[in-house]
Amino acid sequence: MKTKFFILISLNLYLIMSSSTLFSQGIPDHDIIKDDGKEIGLWFVGHASLYLTYGDMVIHVDPVAQEGDYSKLPKADLILVTHDHYDHLDLKAISLIKKPGTKIVCNITSASQLTGAIVMKNGENSEVLSVRIEAVPAYNIKHMRAPGKPYHPKGEGNGYIITLGKTRIYFAGDTENIPEMANLKNIDIAFLPMNLPYTMEPWMVADCLTKFHTRILYPYHFGSTDTSLLLPLVDTTKTEVRIRKMN
Repeated sequence: MKTKFFILISLNLYLIMSSSTLFSQGIPDHDIIKDDGKEIGLWFVGHASLYLTYGDMVIHVDPVAQEGDYSKLPKADLILVTHDHYDHLDLKAISLIKKPGTKIVCNITSASQLTGAIVMKNGENSEVLSVRIEAVPAYNIKHMRAPGKPYHPKGEGNGYIITLGKTRIYFAGDTENIPEMANLKNIDIAFLPMNLPYTMEPWMVADCLTKFHTRILYPYHFGSTDTSLLLPLVDTTKTEVRIRKMN
């Protein structure tokens, strides 16, 4: 099959996006961003699971085996786990991509399942394999399992901001439009969850952009939520919304 390519140039970030689907080969669809001469690959596995490539480095985020064939995906140099829910932490998937020297960064509630992992709490910064990682809050304010019992309690889950070259990428994890987002600075690419009742409604995702600016927004973890409801709520002259197959 011949593949056509489209090139978008925006704010020094370059996207090369294949128009053909790779899912039939067991390889996720992807976007490629150019950063100061290097390529950052964003590979969309499913739900909240994705991975990045940067030079020879492979970074997996919340790998879950039911979302993709991890036996065919590249081994991880670095794995980020936002929290311990079954759709974010899957030991089977991790075992398929782990290799000698793989580093795992996780939140505090995942530590008991991930021997040897680097545990980060909200507000902590670290550098792992020359990647700067910032752990930021991720929690519910509105959506509850029962009165007083949020789906994601404050202080447990992590979002992560990683810096690759000059590009800062924010993986929000399972969260709502929390006040702490106003502290986020210089975000180039943001992955924000939009899956009811566990995370955000479309208007909440749009509200996040009043708290921090991002050049590119990927809604993810969106389940059956109608992603088209988000587009009229976002000023697309300031933020480009890219909807990819993530569920």
